[in-house]
Amino acid sequence: MRLLIKDILQRAGLLAAGDEFACRSFGGDGSDRLFFRCRAGRRSLIVILPSPTLNQAEAEARASFFIGRHLYDRGVAVPRPYAYDEESAGVIFEDIGTVLLYDEVSRPAAKSSAIKKYYGQALAALAVFQVRGRQDFNPDFCWDTKRYDHGLMLERECHYFSREFCRGYLTVSPPAGLEDDFSRLVKRVGRVSADYLLHRDFQSRNLMIHNDGVKIIDFQGSRLGPLAYDPASLLNDPYVNLAHSWRRELLSVYLRELTKYTAVSELEFMESYYHIALLRNLQVLGAYSFLSRVKGKIFFKRFIAPAFSDLLALLRGELKGVYPHLQRFVTGCPSPEEL
Repeated sequence: MRLLIKDILQRAGLLAAGDEFACRSFGGDGSDRLFFRCRAGRRSLIVILPSPTLNQAEAEARASFFIGRHLYDRGVAVPRPYAYDEESAGVIFEDIGTVLLYDEVSRPAAKSSAIKKYYGQALAALAVFQVRGRQDFNPDFCWDTKRYDHGLMLERECHYFSREFCRGYLTVSPPAGLEDDFSRLVKRVGRVSADYLLHRDFQSRNLMIHNDGVKIIDFQGSRLGPLAYDPASLLNDPYVNLAHSWRRELLSVYLRELTKYTAVSELEFMESYYHIALLRNLQVLGAYSFLSRVKGKIFFKRFIAPAFSDLLALLRGELKGVYPHLQRFVTGCPSPEEL
């Protein structure tokens, strides 16, 4: 592997004969891609090799580079993409260190003022990502789907929840009426404008602190979608489990940042926000269940309980009575903490 990475860097013109070279592997979270931190002369670089288990691994790698290059050129806060290696499907980015927003927030000595500062930076970066990143964006960059659409919402968020969390993790069968709620939810969100750039996994472990600022990573799954999904992902992130008062305050920060780049009706935004947050919550519970139970990535299991608590809070609060089958089912489920 060391020789392969050396060849990749040499083909990219990033490692000359006689340059110092060293590399070591490190793990990704839910990804099966292979990550390496490399010293190439005076540069510190990240080399990412495609997943050995994903059928469309090469397409994912190409998306990572070409979306990254587009974002970087548009002034979005992402690591500089250096090269895509056609022969290996390897991607080379600048090294922006090891400190995640999650790490910073999780420090016992972390101060509220510092945490809010970084969240403000993350939300400001998101507004640029969504609006400036959309400008001249080529949907052909997308390796998965080009748009956050009806099929994705239903199969990979609603049904993912039913299959992986309900049947797989809780080992209970969801009621037939759940499909009616899912259909109404998807139709409701499907009416929202979906012509912005969507990250679709915008959370504290995909944001890094570099030179006291926030940078966005893991954007290869980007596609066109609604504004509300990414801020909902960050503010309702089970990794951090922000206080609800903070979530409301930071949502206002995001909306102020967004108005710097596009006209937006706060009323229209809020009419869809909690419905979109619900879809994200269903996706997260499905993902954490799958990753911990099927992939053996036990790290994710401890975040199922806070994600489930958020789901209950949504269905008993802002969306009370809107999705009655889902609300009744979730209310009657055993708590993940009891399993």
